[in-house]
Amino acid sequence: MLNRSARLRQLSEVDQDLIHLVQEPRFGRWLEQLTATGGCAHPIHLAGSTTTRDAATGEVLHRYDTRDEPGERLLIRCRNRRQTVCAPCSRLHAGDTFHLVRAGLVGGKTVTSDVRARPRLFITLTAPGFGPVHHATTDRRRCRPRRDAGQCEHGRSLGCPAVHDTADSLNGQPLCPDCYDYPAHILWHANAGRLWKAFTDNLYNHLAARTGHTRADLRRSLRISYAKVAEYQKRAAVHVHAVVRLDGAHGTDDPPPAWATADVLSSVVRTAAAAVRLRTPYSSAVGEHELRWGAQLDARPLRAFGGREGLADDAVAAYVAKYVTKGATDTAAGLDYRIASPDDIAAAPVSAHVRTLIRACWHLGGLPELEPLRLRAWAHTLGYRGHILTKSRAYSTTYTALRAERADHERGGTPLDDTDAITEARWRYVGSGHTPGAALLAAGIAEDLSRNREIAREEVEHELHERQGGVTCPA
Repeated sequence: MLNRSARLRQLSEVDQDLIHLVQEPRFGRWLEQLTATGGCAHPIHLAGSTTTRDAATGEVLHRYDTRDEPGERLLIRCRNRRQTVCAPCSRLHAGDTFHLVRAGLVGGKTVTSDVRARPRLFITLTAPGFGPVHHATTDRRRCRPRRDAGQCEHGRSLGCPAVHDTADSLNGQPLCPDCYDYPAHILWHANAGRLWKAFTDNLYNHLAARTGHTRADLRRSLRISYAKVAEYQKRAAVHVHAVVRLDGAHGTDDPPPAWATADVLSSVVRTAAAAVRLRTPYSSAVGEHELRWGAQLDARPLRAFGGREGLADDAVAAYVAKYVTKGATDTAAGLDYRIASPDDIAAAPVSAHVRTLIRACWHLGGLPELEPLRLRAWAHTLGYRGHILTKSRAYSTTYTALRAERADHERGGTPLDDTDAITEARWRYVGSGHTPGAALLAAGIAEDLSRNREIAREEVEHELHERQGGVTCPA
């Protein structure tokens, strides 16, 4: 018979780690911490303490110290938004995003419900073309049918008679990689924030011209509020979806002037986008590039008070929330991690087109004249430097406020800040991630919580169905 040490050698690394964990004296408390993170796949480990004192007397009201915890550390969520990195935290981020966007559409979270009656559009702005690419169509048409397509200077056909479905790996890939303007693609991404700023400035200017106001008068009576999300197309170029709303000059509590309607806003969106023309600094290596929005632009009104025309508020909020959690490799957006050297580019699990974009970004990042763009630091996102979701200050609530509200709820509604108390906190980072056995337990916790949420959702839907007079067949 094998002795205990021999049996342990035969066990896998995961099994050995699980046995070690469950034999720890404070395993139950550690499991509570793991559950409190929702089964986070890559938790942050902190060490330190928090002391709350009465401001007047100095009496200690509460004290917490990680020296009393298993391993003398506290686990907290990583808060990564990408589903491919941490599914539990991405689900939480998606929920916060939904409420953030929805509050700016229908009210709630300190936002007045009057915003639902404001002029509102859901717009899409695209990147220009940097070279012809393969694409799929919804009606099964040929990709690029040309009777006499001819060839480019590199000997490749300028047409494509194939019919691509949405899963075809050729979608988004250039017909000729040598003809494709990779530097222009990267520089457009690096300046996408400037392009959006120029567009919103133009909206004010074009609204003033359209309504006969001076720009100064317009800004004293009206404010443009927005929330926007950046989405990578199959060709790995960013396009922007945005909810745009017209408010009075003081924000959500202030209605806009009577002449400010959705039709007026819609009439100037296209002209404001078409008028954007920026230029990159001159580079001896790549020259100077003009920056503009693409010709494809969509602007749709949002449905208010159950009307039949336009997009539904909740559908728009759900779309944005779903998109922000997608991983980079799911959306041709590059990588979920930063590039440290050219060797990382060669080993990246991406398409040839995305790999060439990353290489172009790395090369351009080495040019002194383009150093302010910090392209090497953002090579993993193909030069795009902005957040996936951004908003104007007056659009709605913030992620910070939503997280604070959730923390209050988890404490049973006790406010975090007490004007009669002083809190002293000392924390330091001591690690991150899981051991193999802990990772397996965390995945099980995350799966159980997901299943419980699904069961709760089905029960709520069943109850609503019965209230509305529906008939449910017995199982």
